Amino acid sequence: MNPKNANTTIVPVEKAYEMIMVTQDAIVIDVRTPAEFEAKHIAGSHNIPLDQLPVYTNEIAKLASNTPVLLICQSGTRARKAAEILQTAPVPSLSLLDGGMVAWEKAGKPYKQGVQKWSMERQVRGVAGTLVLLGALGGLFAWKPLTWIAALVGGGLAYSAASNTCGMALLLSKLPYNQGAVCDVRQTLKNIKDAA
Repeated sequence: MNPKNANTTIVPVEKAYEMIMVTQDAIVIDVRTPAEFEAKHIAGSHNIPLDQLPVYTNEIAKLASNTPVLLICQSGTRARKAAEILQTAPVPSLSLLDGGMVAWEKAGKPYKQGVQKWSMERQVRGVAGTLVLLGALGGLFAWKPLTWIAALVGGGLAYSAASNTCGMALLLSKLPYNQGAVCDVRQTLKNIKDAA
């Protein structure tokens, strides 16, 4: 599937590697979330999350007037959406990394790896499973009313599925462990300008 605009091309990993590492002739914008970017990213790439991109399209277009832009995300989907947004500016030359970071890693290309964090889904499963296990075992071997913990967590999970919300995820997101990754787009744009 090709992007709508003729000036947007999908490039394979080898071509992207050449643009980034060999010729260094592209502005590389990673449109993933700051947390994803912090966990792993390609050296020389700049993080501008997809949800913040529409605000800065004109500034990016000015920076990219003579330089191609290479868009990166996790698998390619968000990069396509980013291309559609940037085409409204318009940015003269857009490329998308085919397969995103997944393809880059699979091809064995280098990237910077930061602190790895459990996904929110994994955190919820871990906390819920631990509470159910402790409630069930505590009720069996220590004090029977502890089984209510397992029942309450099970009820909460059932409600979460029915309502498509997750109170536990909301609570876990407030923990310091899940804070920290942010993106200062103004500073990122300044860094791109300074590197040009």
